Amino acid sequence: MSRPSTAGDVPQELRRTLGVPDAVMIGLGSMIGAGIFAALAPAARAAGSGLLVGLALAAVVAYCNATSSARLAARYPASGGTYVYGRERIGEFWGHLAGWSFVVGKTASCAAMALTVGSYVWPGRAHAVAVAAVVALTAVNYAGMRKSALLTRVIVAVVLAVLAAVVVAALTAGTADAARLDVGSDATAGGVLQAAGLLFFAFAGYARIATLGEEVRDPARTIPRAIPLALGIALVVYGAVAVSVLMVLGPGGLAEAAAPLSDAARASGAGWLVPAVRTGAAVAALGSLLALILGVSRTTLAMARDRHLPPALAAVHPRFQVPHRAELLVGAVVALVAATADVRGAIGFSSFGVLLYYAVANASAWTLAPEEGRPHRLIPAAGLAGCLVLAFALPVASVVSGAAVIALGAAVYAGRRLLTGRA
Repeated sequence: MSRPSTAGDVPQELRRTLGVPDAVMIGLGSMIGAGIFAALAPAARAAGSGLLVGLALAAVVAYCNATSSARLAARYPASGGTYVYGRERIGEFWGHLAGWSFVVGKTASCAAMALTVGSYVWPGRAHAVAVAAVVALTAVNYAGMRKSALLTRVIVAVVLAVLAAVVVAALTAGTADAARLDVGSDATAGGVLQAAGLLFFAFAGYARIATLGEEVRDPARTIPRAIPLALGIALVVYGAVAVSVLMVLGPGGLAEAAAPLSDAARASGAGWLVPAVRTGAAVAALGSLLALILGVSRTTLAMARDRHLPPALAAVHPRFQVPHRAELLVGAVVALVAATADVRGAIGFSSFGVLLYYAVANASAWTLAPEEGRPHRLIPAAGLAGCLVLAFALPVASVVSGAAVIALGAAVYAGRRLLTGRA
């Protein structure tokens, strides 16, 4: 269903410039930066020696979500991702809640990634560096999708090189011990589920491919290929890094590590790698931030087109063919949060919102007919159940704050319906 904007006479369609390699790189840029440097230690504190079980569980849920999202994105190749799918398949309310969860949760994640950049580049001026990073990447996005995709390729290449060096150093070190991978009595079902929920934060980047559906060439072919490719590569990288770090630090050492990869490099006798790891962490966070701003601005565009957000945000730049007002607003909000707040606890909050977002995606995929490319019914069913279980297995503070945000989104929807007189 087409829902054109009424925001003036600017062009309403975004330019389709992304092929499979570009789409895969954008997904990787979002996934690899967030998870490897941010989620391993808190997940180890939750799961102990069951960390790898939690990683596997997060990967299974992510696979179900990715499959459902890919089929839906091929069917509805428009900006907005699950906001569009929920609206079209199960109702406007569920689409609104999905979009709301994504925009609010990922805006906080943007600020967290910006502050991660600041803490690695200049710890004493983390907030100032974070704001500068947001401004710079917003300018890159404003200049067009091709420039964003090119920068993402460079970022992913740097990060993968650093991670490969850490893995090789750890696995070839005399301190590496495969016995540290054994699952012991400290691993509990609740801890493993909580770790899976936290690690899911690291897998959520493939959503960026779906939210950019209006800028992908031949979306019915490109998106179903790009999403599983990006997810598969990220899973291999996560598994290799988690195994190597556990073999060197052990579950207890990983749980207590402030900078797990740097600590693993030191414990492996490769202290010379630490500056490269710090650089890689900053670059990875930049990649995540770049992809996050892209995804949030496109979902904002889609919601503005349907007047769930101010319709002026639906404008598309006549030259660069990007949603420039949405990008500027998202950049301004993220810069403000990064300048004034500490959002290191945003992983749990973001995971709660994103898991509910994908719950809507799986419910939407369940309604597809076979001729519409519906996946096997077991996939959206397992994805929906997995999302809900992991969401409510997160730390209590994350569940409470996430539920409050969802309730606010529902109230906004109800208020809009009341004001517009829609039944």
